Amino acid sequence: MRSCKEMEITSVAIYSEADRTAKHVLFADEAYCVGGAASQDSYLNIEKIIKVAKEHDVDAIHPGYGFLSENSRFARRCREEGIIFIGPLPETMDEMGDKISARKKMIAAGIPVVPGTEQGLQSAEEAREICREIGFPVMLKASMGGGGKGIRLVYSEDEVEEAYNNAKSESLSSFGDDTVYVEKFVEEPHHIEFQILGDTQGNVIHLCERECSVQRRNQKIVEESPSPFVTPELRQKMGEKAVAAAKAVNYIGAGTIEFLVDKDRNFYFLEMNTRLQVEHPITEEVIGVDLVKEQINIANGLPLRLKQNDVMQRGHAIECRICAEDTEFNFMPSPGIIRQITEPNGIGVRIDSYVYEGYEIPVHYDPMIGKLIVWAVTRKYAIERMRRVLHEYKITGVKNNISYLRCIMDTPDFVRGKYDTGFIKKNAERLQSGITSTDKETENIAMIAAYIDYLMNLEENSPEHSTDNRPISRWKEFGLHKGVLRI
Repeated sequence: MRSCKEMEITSVAIYSEADRTAKHVLFADEAYCVGGAASQDSYLNIEKIIKVAKEHDVDAIHPGYGFLSENSRFARRCREEGIIFIGPLPETMDEMGDKISARKKMIAAGIPVVPGTEQGLQSAEEAREICREIGFPVMLKASMGGGGKGIRLVYSEDEVEEAYNNAKSESLSSFGDDTVYVEKFVEEPHHIEFQILGDTQGNVIHLCERECSVQRRNQKIVEESPSPFVTPELRQKMGEKAVAAAKAVNYIGAGTIEFLVDKDRNFYFLEMNTRLQVEHPITEEVIGVDLVKEQINIANGLPLRLKQNDVMQRGHAIECRICAEDTEFNFMPSPGIIRQITEPNGIGVRIDSYVYEGYEIPVHYDPMIGKLIVWAVTRKYAIERMRRVLHEYKITGVKNNISYLRCIMDTPDFVRGKYDTGFIKKNAERLQSGITSTDKETENIAMIAAYIDYLMNLEENSPEHSTDNRPISRWKEFGLHKGVLRI
């Protein structure tokens, strides 16, 4: 919507009943409710969304990066109703949304892929035989998967049946399809993705890479660009293959080609995301483009304004995903009311978030509440800046992962840029012990603030001014007695 305002385009937001007071609703020029809190009643309800769009003369729909963003049926309904879908053709989404189909397409285009099956598995026994042929360890993966769902890492034959059944079950519940396939597990892999743009005239370029190897349960936590692992020669090779992959499926709009890169810098196609990525801001920062504006211009039939030779990485950007979750209790989601929030600022700092003081984070959706992005002239300075802003960032009322992210920034493997997708597991003990001590500091600050609040309310709440409805001071939340603060 910020991009739309700069382009003098009126923005129309949709929201569920649970998101009535979310920031995007307040920011939009117009906003309309599309149903109840459950996503199937609102954000996944294609006909309700189309109805709102038609009633309010919407010319185009930007699907974001969740819910219906990679749903080809939604893209087709937009086309049927004469509404521009800001994204690729539904046929392309079908080809690349099914990971088995995508593997076949990439093999035909000469793109290296991880060894594995090109058909869905029919039984646990078949899975066991194929795993034995490929060689352990392997990954059992949902064909329609994404976001780390429907994936199981298998190290031995004894684990195959349980992993197969669990992957199918999770895939069915998450995507409505229980097709799974098997891939060879690339050991010590880096998760590297290339941002691509394609227009309606057949022009395709890439906007270089993002390093996305800091993952927990196959979900990204921290991303950076450029990758500290990718050499100029490897960047050129991977970029060329990313463009070839996009051209092979007639790609239109912004998308991402994801690769796995082993420790010897051999790379393999992993999947294609036919939408904008959560981590797209770091590409915007180092390349100097507004990807949403590019999406809108492409959807409007305009040719790409950039040539491949125009693309150059400048400086270094890091993104941390801010989540409302309890890092000391198995990262359980922590919905609730944000009592206080202090957001960092300064040169090279960007925050994309939907929350504010007094906002109640709903229980119904993903716990990510914001993205913190920094840019600096070098990776070293970018890490230093991220450390600083994470210390400035304060959120009370809900548990969050800010202290966990601080620990990542201080971990030697990350600082040196010597890490892969096993980073979290390898450094689990250090990260967990770090958040315990950091959270204690935060708790102490909160206790001091509560005690100051108590002192300021002493006169107002004194016996001579008391009423039956007088407020209970916040200091009691911390078990403080007789006006004495102990830390």
